[in-house]
Amino acid sequence: MKKMLLGAALMGAGFLMPCHPAQAAGAEELRAKLGRDCITGQTFEVELSEYAGKVWFVPSAPSGGRTELSVEIMQNGEVLTKLSAYVPEELKGKPFTSLDAVSFYDVNYDGCTDILLIETYGGKTFAAVYYGFKPEEHNGGRGNFHLHQQVSGAVSAQVAPLSVSQIRKAMSGGKRNGEFQDYKEAYRAVSNLCEMETTEEKQYGLVYFDNDATPELVVGKKGYWTSLYTYRDGRVYTLMDSWAYGAMGNAGYEYSPKKNSLRNYNSDYAGAIMYTTYMAIDDSCSLETTAEIKTLNFDDVNGNGVPDENELASAGAYGVSYINGKEATPAECAACDAGRYEYLEGSMTAGELQEKLK
Repeated sequence: MKKMLLGAALMGAGFLMPCHPAQAAGAEELRAKLGRDCITGQTFEVELSEYAGKVWFVPSAPSGGRTELSVEIMQNGEVLTKLSAYVPEELKGKPFTSLDAVSFYDVNYDGCTDILLIETYGGKTFAAVYYGFKPEEHNGGRGNFHLHQQVSGAVSAQVAPLSVSQIRKAMSGGKRNGEFQDYKEAYRAVSNLCEMETTEEKQYGLVYFDNDATPELVVGKKGYWTSLYTYRDGRVYTLMDSWAYGAMGNAGYEYSPKKNSLRNYNSDYAGAIMYTTYMAIDDSCSLETTAEIKTLNFDDVNGNGVPDENELASAGAYGVSYINGKEATPAECAACDAGRYEYLEGSMTAGELQEKLK
C-alpha cells in the first residue's frame, strides 16, 4: 500500500486505530469525493498491478435497497471495475455488519495483486478472496478481479481467529511472495493454496525442468489439467496455471529433463492439422514459445489453411510443415526437439509432498 487513510492499513492488519478529530474531518472529505456510503476506515488509494498509476479502493455500505457490501475500483472519478458481492449461502438474508479488514497482495503467486476482504454479516465473519488478472484486450485493456469462492470458503472454515495475519500464516507461513527462504518453504505454501482451490484429487511432483539445482513443482489432475511453478531468489513464479488437456485434440504436456523444453501436441480436424509447440523458461521466469510447428496432413489446394471436402481425399498422403509460419523441412522440424521427453505430471499426494519438502 502506497498511501494509507484514516488508519485503514493498520485496521486491515488487525489493529484498531483510535478516531481523532482530524481523521473524522478526512472521512467527510472522502465521503464528499467518493460517496456518502463510503466506508472510510477501509478506503485506500493504492497501486495495483492490474492498473497504471494509483487507484482508489472504495467499499460502500448497503443502501437504497441494496443489502450487500459494494466495492469499486476507481481512478480519476471513473469506475474501472466492481468486485462481485459475495455472501456465503448460510448468511444470505443476514444484515451487513462490517468490513473488518482489507489486504492487497499476490495470494496465488501469478504476479498479479489479489484482494482479501474480511466481512461480517449477521454477527458471522468470513473471508472473500478475489484473484487479480492482467489487463485484457477484451476488457478494454484493463485488469479485473474474480471472486474465488472455493478459496474464500476454505479460508473461512480453516482459519481461526479470522484475521489477515492468521490467514497469511495458515497459507504461507506468514510470508509474502519474495520472502521465502528456499524452494521447500515456497512449494509448501503453493501446495497449501492448491488444496484450498479445489477438493478434487490432485497429484504433485518435483521435476528438473531446466538445468539448475532447483526443481520445479508440478500440480495437476491426470488427463485434465496441469500447473507448473518455479522458484528463484525467494519468489515463486507460476509458469502454467491449470492448463487443460485431454480434449479437443490436446494430448498433454511433456518436458525434456534438464533441457528447459516443454512440448505439446495438438490437432484439429481429426488430425488433418497438427500443431507441435515448444516452450522454454525465459529470463523473467515465464514460459515463452520458442517454436510452433504447424503440419498440414492434406493438400491445401486453395490455400485457406483448412481441409475442405474436396481436399479430404489427400489426407494422410500429403504433408507440409511450417515453423512460426515459414515452410520447414523435416530436418528443421526435428531440430526443435530436445530429445527424450516425459509427461509433465506428479505422483504424490499433498501430504507426501509436504513430507518430502521438510
